[in-house]
Amino acid sequence: MPTLDVVDLNNAKVGQIEVADEVFGAEVNEDLLYEAVRHYQAGQRAGTHKTKVRSEVAGSGKKLWKQKGTGRARMGSVRSPVWRHGGTVHGPQPRDYSYKLPRKMLQGALRSALSAKVRDGELKVVQEFNFADHKTKNAMNTLIKLEAGRTVLVVDNGENRNLTLGIRNLEGVTLLPTREVNPYHLLGHQSVLMSEAAARKLSEALAK
Repeated sequence: MPTLDVVDLNNAKVGQIEVADEVFGAEVNEDLLYEAVRHYQAGQRAGTHKTKVRSEVAGSGKKLWKQKGTGRARMGSVRSPVWRHGGTVHGPQPRDYSYKLPRKMLQGALRSALSAKVRDGELKVVQEFNFADHKTKNAMNTLIKLEAGRTVLVVDNGENRNLTLGIRNLEGVTLLPTREVNPYHLLGHQSVLMSEAAARKLSEALAK
């Protein structure tokens, strides 16, 4: 089993943790990563786009002129799509863009994303996020000590009030529990800071 260094909040090494090779040392499957990111982004789309059809635009339904005898083309309503300000034909309507992706594909993509971060040296295991207070300034200084980079994903296991309040106003910093970690989040941040408990949980859950 591969081992990862464990550091404290001062970025000093305090130990090591053994993790599953199939989770943090797997072969990176770029096709799976693409599908997982596309699946997540599709689920995030609002899908609220809409154009009005002829029954919804403003205008009278009165026939504009008699059917025959005028020499003009027959016309039944000012709301016809062929008229200016008329309804739109085959325009976008509200819809749900989300779709189902097999669970094994998502798990495989998550393993690939974690392995890619370890391979590139962008994942760091922190012993515990035991912040003394919830001040944003202190949280920012801690991230600087940990050499987190401009965008960082913080993964913790369970509730941590000081951590949540301390980093919530920091630009480029995202906090997620282990159950919500997605390949999209892992690939979308420059570095990943993961508590030791979260690393153990992901290693056990994804190794099955």
